[in-house]
Amino acid sequence: MTVIIDTSCANLTSLKFAVERLTHDVIITDNPETISSADRVFLPGVGSAGYAMGVLDQKGLIQVIQQLTQPVLGICLGMQMLTSSSTEGNTGCLNVIPGKVSALDAQGLRLPHMGWNTLSEITDHPLFQGISDSDYFYFVHSFGVELSEPRIARCEYGSSFSAAIARENFMGVQFHPERSGPVGSQLLKNFLEIQI
Repeated sequence: MTVIIDTSCANLTSLKFAVERLTHDVIITDNPETISSADRVFLPGVGSAGYAMGVLDQKGLIQVIQQLTQPVLGICLGMQMLTSSSTEGNTGCLNVIPGKVSALDAQGLRLPHMGWNTLSEITDHPLFQGISDSDYFYFVHSFGVELSEPRIARCEYGSSFSAAIARENFMGVQFHPERSGPVGSQLLKNFLEIQI
């Protein structure tokens, strides 16, 4: 069973539809027992870090997520919440992947960073099997994870930021695979096939 955590701050339906094209065994839930027993878990999020972490706290999900041992994929704000902290509201995050989130230094480019971008410095990680630096992914964000050791892909928008990060069973992507066409579907498929 695949679980999409109901963070109350993301377009959960579009992600569910994208995952259902690959597997029908997917549900949206905020039930701690269901999340803990899932085969794999998606952590989506859109909006501000403080609000999203507050929702996870209210739902009693912070420790639940921190203790997951199955594959977990954070998407957009979900990726940012996997890190140690965010300067957006000086928010403490889940701290399962080392890293810090800060406002994008767009060097005069329009914010939020909204649109299609390629990735660079893609590492040999199972999440990116069959994906190259010529493929485009869809981004919508104003904050990003600073370049750090757990980075498995980089992106450039005025300046560089981590496009994807990973540590053990936890992975995160700043872009929206569910809105990135066939290449996004490939990444979701790769995640669903990862064995920990």
